[in-house]
Order: sequence, then structure tokens, then C-alpha cells
Amino acid sequence: MAKPLAGVRVAEFCSTAAGPFCAMLLADMGAEVVKVEPPEGDALRQWPPINNGYSENFASVNRNKKSVVLDLKDPESAAVARALALDCDVVVENNRPGVMDRLGLGYAALSKEKPSLVYCSISAYGQSGPRAKEGGFDLTIQAAGGVMSVTGEEGGAPVKCGVPISDFTSGLYGAYGIAAALLAVRAGSPGVHIDVPMFGCTLAVAALQTSEYFGTGRNPRKLGSAHPRNAPYQAFRAADGHFAIAAGNQGLWLKVVEAVGMPELAGDPRFGSTRERAANQVALRELLEARFAAKEVAHWLRIFEAAGVPHAPINDYASALADPQVAHMGWVREMRLPGGTVTKTFASPIMLDGQASAIDRAPPALGEHTLEICERYLRKENTRA
Repeated sequence: MAKPLAGVRVAEFCSTAAGPFCAMLLADMGAEVVKVEPPEGDALRQWPPINNGYSENFASVNRNKKSVVLDLKDPESAAVARALALDCDVVVENNRPGVMDRLGLGYAALSKEKPSLVYCSISAYGQSGPRAKEGGFDLTIQAAGGVMSVTGEEGGAPVKCGVPISDFTSGLYGAYGIAAALLAVRAGSPGVHIDVPMFGCTLAVAALQTSEYFGTGRNPRKLGSAHPRNAPYQAFRAADGHFAIAAGNQGLWLKVVEAVGMPELAGDPRFGSTRERAANQVALRELLEARFAAKEVAHWLRIFEAAGVPHAPINDYASALADPQVAHMGWVREMRLPGGTVTKTFASPIMLDGQASAIDRAPPALGEHTLEICERYLRKENTRA
């Protein structure tokens, strides 16, 4: 089947994570993405692991793209970049506000010549407001956006989420906004400047935490792996390690009681409802872990599978990627890097009519398509002149 964004052209002026991830999501859906890099390349190209001179971190968010090297302070390169942007349906950039305007590549300038342009700006705090000029990285946005206040064990030092949630959430919001805007443009609406603030995206995905604060006036707190409103709903210690169960409703709670052979807990007033169990979850965890300590993790996973209670081991990434569901869905693919290394990558998890999205183009070498793009757009510029 044709990919949904086939025929859409995207110019990417991005580095590191949020912007490149956003553009890769569009490329996975069929858009032609041309990544514009400075002469030294996207800084992510230097991040290990490096195989035969090529960063696997860079490869993970830059597949299905072309790369062109342009020094945007050089007039001829700037002319190519401008021609490229005006030939595209979408521009994605993640510079500080004002940078693209100074280069003559901002939305105000480009949209005058191309009113249908969808222009997406990803930044730390947004394009306007008292903090708009500030930079930020995933760590500082997690800190500012409240994530670190609810991550980790109660009483412990601040820790960030191990996955760069602020970066990748912002990339997802950007791709969602772009796809929606393209639909409107195709229906006859003008283009639009999409403002994606990482700070706002991080607060937005914390809907359960912000609503808790709005509803109670109290800050959510760290609970480790536990849940503020459900129990048992966390990681538990067994004889040889930890596992997780999620009894998110009364019916599942009663299945837990039966599965562990502790019928007395069903009649304990401290655990009579979801709310009461959440309020008394420390006592509940101690009672359950005393029982879990008698057997290994594998035993309890079999017990809860038979009982129909959602459960999981605490996987490392090697274990998670080896899950048979990953193989069934075809999510891990081989990919050849420009240096010749054959590696693996985690492809798009989205299935369309039962088909996985193909990786049509390996991640590019720095400037691999510079000649192609420069010839295409310098020729157009010369023709106009």
C-alpha cells in the first residue's frame, strides 16, 4: 500500500533528538525528508556507540532521510536552503526562537512566498513569552516540567525518567500537529506555524498529575513504581528478584487474592475498595511480599498469567527486545550504516492494514545528498534569475 504521506516533502533544520524524531516519523509514513546539516554535522553524529565511524544513536532517529550539508551563513548555501524550504510542504526546525528568522528562513518570510507552508518549530519553552529565548535539553525540561518530582523512590534524590520523555514526546506532538495541518491544507486552508514547546508537551502528558494537583491543591509525590490511585499496582519483590502486577479494578483484586491464596485480604476493611487499597498500599505491599518471598519470579508470573491478572517481569532492553511479540510484529529490522556495518534498529511500531512500515532508506552519511540537492535548487534559482 502507498504510505499516507507519500508525495509530501519535508525540509528538516534540526539536531539531536526532538526535531529529528519528529521528521523521522513523517519519513516513516512516506514523506521525502531532506535533513539540512551544518558542515560539522548534527551533534548526535558524535554520540556513541560508533561503528565504523557512524553513530548508532544518530541512525536510530534519522532513517528514511537524505542529508545535505549547507553553511547557512554562506549566501549560495542560504539560497539553496531557501529554495529547498519553498519547494517543500513542511519545514521542521528546533532552533532557539529567532534563529531561523535571522537566517531568512523563518515562517514569516517563507509563508509570504508559500502561503500553504506548514512550518513546525520545536523549542524549549515556545516561540513567545518570558522564557522563549531560553534553551533547554531533555534533562532540564523534565526538571522544569515536574517529571523529576514524581520519579524515583519517596525520599530519594531527584532522578529523571530513563527514557528522554520530553524530547520524544515533543517530537510526537510535532508530527501529530503537522499531519493534522497537512490535512487542513489539502482541504483548502492556508498553511500554519506550529509552535511545539517541550515544556508544554511535558506538562501535557502529565495529565493525571496536573489533574491531581488541580483537584486537591496538593503536589503529586514520588511513589517508586506504585500508583497513587490503584493497588496492588507496582513492582513486588519475590525470592529471586522483582516483577510487576497491575490489579487496576475490583475484579482483578479479587483474582489476586485467590491466586496468592490469601482469602482473608478480601474481607480486610483496609483493602475493601480501590481507594482504600491505594490509601493503605504500603501495608498491602508488605503482606503480599511476605507471600511472594517464598517463590521465584517465574512462579508468580505463571500464577498471575493463569489468573488473568496483568503482569510482567522487570525486563532489561535485551529481554524486552527478545520478547516473542517483538518478533511477531517485525519491529526489529536489519539496517546497513554508511560505514558498512549491518546493525539492527527498532522500526515504526504502527501497522497499517496489517502491514509494518518499511525502512526505505538507511540513515544518511553526512552530506550524502548535498550534490543532488544543490544541483536541483541552484538550477531553479538560476532559472528564476
